[in-house]
Amino acid sequence: MMKRALLFGATGAIGQSAARTLAAAGWSLYLQGWHHMDRIGALLTDLAADYPQQEFLPLQLDFTARDAVAALTPQLYGVDALVFSQGITDYELFAEAPAAVLDAQWQVNVRMPLLITQALQEKLAQSGHGRVVYLGSVYGGQGSPMEVMYSTTKGALSAFAQAYAREVASLGITVNVLAPGAVDTPMNAAMLAGGAKTALAAEIPAGRLAQPQDIAYWLQVLLAPQAQYLTGQTIYVSGGWRI
Repeated sequence: MMKRALLFGATGAIGQSAARTLAAAGWSLYLQGWHHMDRIGALLTDLAADYPQQEFLPLQLDFTARDAVAALTPQLYGVDALVFSQGITDYELFAEAPAAVLDAQWQVNVRMPLLITQALQEKLAQSGHGRVVYLGSVYGGQGSPMEVMYSTTKGALSAFAQAYAREVASLGITVNVLAPGAVDTPMNAAMLAGGAKTALAAEIPAGRLAQPQDIAYWLQVLLAPQAQYLTGQTIYVSGGWRI
């Protein structure tokens, strides 16, 4: 029986690595993006060539649209796992953050993932081993100045997962948060110019930033059938940093 995962944020570095890792583990994938859909097109070409027995479908969806859930559900044949790797942040003092910025982060990082999870719960329950994984952050456990709202949204995901997991455990659905530390992505590289990246790596006990595949590995573990007894948890993949 074909197993299908819906991967949100498949245009990002972590999402791209997650797609390749899950495809190698036998998953068929819906790959969601909004901007940069060319990245998903190139990824689809690679995955279809490497795994011709599986299905890989693009899905363009705007998380800021209020009707996004209604637009999503008719496009799905069946879903066994939801992976939310999308997210936005903003760097400024909380006292200076416009309400529109706070609303956008809440909408993209929390509100839409929760509404999508709610809408797809029945589909996830059909297999008896549904999976929901939210990409959190170490900042959800130890908040970061200049990213107060981002820290708040990531902490909210952990609180939600802990509670919701208890509601759906009897349906065979597990709900967890995968919380990376500093990841070596193009977005972070732009922020860590000069010697900032070296300085940050020196703060991390493991001595380096995570690679996207370090995160994708644990995602694959959480989606495996053998992970049925692990639910309601936030798993920090941080190299020992900020835990």
